[in-house]
Amino acid sequence: MESLKDKENQFNRAAQLLQSAREEIKKAIVGQEETVEHVLWSILSGGHSLLEGLPGLGKTMLIRTIADCMDLSFNRIQFTPDLMPSDITGTMLLQPGENGRQEFVFHEGPIFANIVLADEINRATPKTQSALLEAMAERTVTVMGNTKVLARPFFVLATQNPIDMEGTYPLPEAQMDRFICKILVGYPSREELKEIARRTTGTETPTVKKVVSKDEVFQLQQLAKEILVSDEILESAVAIVTCSHPGQEEAPESVNKYIQYGIGPRGLQSLLMLAKARALCSGRYHVSTGDLKNAAIPSLRHRLLLNFEGEARGLETDEIIHELLEHALKAAQAK
Repeated sequence: MESLKDKENQFNRAAQLLQSAREEIKKAIVGQEETVEHVLWSILSGGHSLLEGLPGLGKTMLIRTIADCMDLSFNRIQFTPDLMPSDITGTMLLQPGENGRQEFVFHEGPIFANIVLADEINRATPKTQSALLEAMAERTVTVMGNTKVLARPFFVLATQNPIDMEGTYPLPEAQMDRFICKILVGYPSREELKEIARRTTGTETPTVKKVVSKDEVFQLQQLAKEILVSDEILESAVAIVTCSHPGQEEAPESVNKYIQYGIGPRGLQSLLMLAKARALCSGRYHVSTGDLKNAAIPSLRHRLLLNFEGEARGLETDEIIHELLEHALKAAQAK
């Protein structure tokens, strides 16, 4: 039987390994510490991430760098209005067989990789976007009635531009819910801008070494699942979700006034998995209230649907989640 000391050593080694990955990522990416953390949390949770930010903020570079520092295969799909589902999943092609007869042979699409960058995902039509739904939920794709199993581990890291809406197709709620977190990529600071200019306008190109193997990614994901969640923390997480439902007795005024639909069970699962991943990154084997608070915004911001009044006022779901957190944690403590 594994001793407590052995388990502590496993968690300490995991925290050191993740710190090495952060240091390696910093060689190519300036700043964006919070964004890097959130992407790492989603990978440890085995989930998919949606990165939203203006063009030129390094979203694609960040995802490619994370793939480079891990021993994981990487493919990039540039989403455009004329992209077809078969361009993602692959297709059956007729080829000469062993007996000289024509037979169908499956040719894999770019979805068959460990990390798939879905660049500007909202530029593809709903039909093409839906090709990702099965892959993201079941880790399989179906082509001409044949089901193909995707690589393990498998992550979709998608990007979208929040302002250039011409020729775009907003992601439906069912697909948004498949992302374990939505990450907002902001502007770099003044000092970070200077450092970006120094690094990218000279002759040297930063190289990133692989510091995490595929087996270690599996081990880290398993360790994240083993992180302990106390009854008090679980009660707080459930309170956050139930307080997001309009019309509930415990719902705060802002939810009743501005929210049309609240958070579902998948939101609760995502919240707890991200909180566990944050605890693992800190070398702890239990989830704290701080983990829950830090995981709430990225895991829940895309699951709250504003009503007409909320949209008319230009409210951000992040504001409501802040109030929701304070209200729900007080309610949970009162019990």
